[in-house]
Amino acid sequence: MALRINDIAPNFTADTTEGQIDFHDWIGDSYAVLFSHPKDFTPVCTTEFGAAARLSGEFAKRNAKIIGLSVDPVEEHLKWKADIETYAGCDASFPIIADDGLKVAKLYDMLPAEAYLPDGRTPNDSATVRTTFIINPDKKIELMLIYPMTVGRNFDEILRVLDAIQGNKTGPFATPANWRPGEDVIVGLSVSTEDARAQFGEVEEIFPYLRKVKRAS
Repeated sequence: MALRINDIAPNFTADTTEGQIDFHDWIGDSYAVLFSHPKDFTPVCTTEFGAAARLSGEFAKRNAKIIGLSVDPVEEHLKWKADIETYAGCDASFPIIADDGLKVAKLYDMLPAEAYLPDGRTPNDSATVRTTFIINPDKKIELMLIYPMTVGRNFDEILRVLDAIQGNKTGPFATPANWRPGEDVIVGLSVSTEDARAQFGEVEEIFPYLRKVKRAS
């Protein structure tokens, strides 16, 4: 079955660059960002892993762990990691899952069940393994993003979405288009304007159904 928002993220055990993990145990009480790649030693993926490495401290501040996945064995990941760190100019201090058997890619519906890796494969053989998931501490999927081979992911956007997800859990809030941390948020329709003023102070009522307030940091 296809995965959807609010589904429990499928659990799995896998070998990684930091040893074998049970995914749910590894997540623990944190958020997790799982991002997948079709092959090691590819140009776009190297820049993406570099971006993730540079932002790993920002994710940690938000109680979020990041973990990569590529459909190659651990030995290849460890060789590639040196290139990633050279490109990023910092340590890539997060695990990379070895999914050379495609178990996780199929479990997370990135590839059809009958998919296999042919001899002499290219990244095109696993091109759809370019998905990003944000998973909450309850192990539920909060976000899914799928990118084409030729477009590098925007990790600032992934961080922005994580900020929005976490902030919106503090009250009856939603975030408007292009929202950035510190900007006003939308009050949920379950709250009247009168109650919103009582709870949050000043309310900008653009329409009866679109009200904005400042959310406490």
